[in-house]
Amino acid sequence: MKEKNKGILFILLAGFFFASMTICSRLSGDLPTMQKAFFRNLFAAMIAGFLLLRNKKDFRYQWKYIPTLLVRSICGTIGILCNFYAIDKLVVSDANILNKISPFAALIFSFFFLKEKMKPIQLFTLLGAFIGAILVIQPSFTDFSFIPGMIGLFGGIMAGAAYTAVRYLGLKGLESMKIVFFFSLFSCLSILPFVITGYQSMSNSQFIYLILCGMFAAGGQICITKAYTYAPAKEISIYDYFQIAVSAVLGFFIFDQIPNPLGLLGYAVIFTMSFINWWNTNHATNIPH
Repeated sequence: MKEKNKGILFILLAGFFFASMTICSRLSGDLPTMQKAFFRNLFAAMIAGFLLLRNKKDFRYQWKYIPTLLVRSICGTIGILCNFYAIDKLVVSDANILNKISPFAALIFSFFFLKEKMKPIQLFTLLGAFIGAILVIQPSFTDFSFIPGMIGLFGGIMAGAAYTAVRYLGLKGLESMKIVFFFSLFSCLSILPFVITGYQSMSNSQFIYLILCGMFAAGGQICITKAYTYAPAKEISIYDYFQIAVSAVLGFFIFDQIPNPLGLLGYAVIFTMSFINWWNTNHATNIPH
C-alpha cells in the first residue's frame, strides 16, 4: 500500500501540472497552435535527454523499434496539436475531458493491433464514453461551433493510438525515457518548419507563459512516469481524472468559465465509465461469471 500511495500522490501531482499547463497555454493568448506545441515538447525533450545522459544511456535505437516509434510520435504530435487547439477554443475543462477519451480509444487500437481481447463490460464503457463526449461537444449542424470539440475528441483518439504504441514498445523492452526523448524530439523537429514560417512575435508575458507551459508539461510527464513505476495503471489510472477537477476550478477562477449542464453531464458519464472500467479491472476476480 505504501508504494501504491506514492503512485497516487504522483498521479495527482501530474494532474495538477497538466491542468496548469493548459491554463498557461490559454493565458499565452492568441499565438499559433504550432508555436505553443513546440514549447510544450521542447522542455520534455531537454529533460528526457538530460536524464538519459545522467544515467549514462546511449541515444541509439534498434531499427526494429523505429516504425512503432514513428507511429507513436506522429499520432502523439497530432494529438497534442488538436488538444492545444481545443484548449484555445473551448472551456479548458471541456478540452481536457475530451482528451481523456484516450484510454477508451486505446482499447480499440489494442484490440485491433495488439490482439488484446475486449470484454463486454469494456464495450459498454466504450459506448458510454462516446455518449459522454457527444454531451460535451453538443454538435449542432446549423453552424460550425462544434468543430473545436470534434478536433479535441480527435486529439484524444490520436493520444489513444499513441499510448497503444507506447504499450507495444514497453512490452518489447524499450525503456520509457528513450520513448519520451524520441517522441519529443520528433515532435519539435516536425513542428519547427511551421513555427518558423508562421512565427508570431511574443510579448514578455506571453513568452513567460509558454516557458511555464513547457515546464508544467515536463513536470506532468515526469510525475506520471514515476506514478506508474510505483503502481500499475489498473490500480491508479482513475486518479488521472483529478486533472479535470483542477482545470475546472482554475478555469472558473481565472477565466470565469462554467461548463454548461449538458457538458457537466458528459463529464459525469465519462468519469462513470472510467470508474466502471477501473473497478472491473481491479475486482474482476471477485465478480461472478
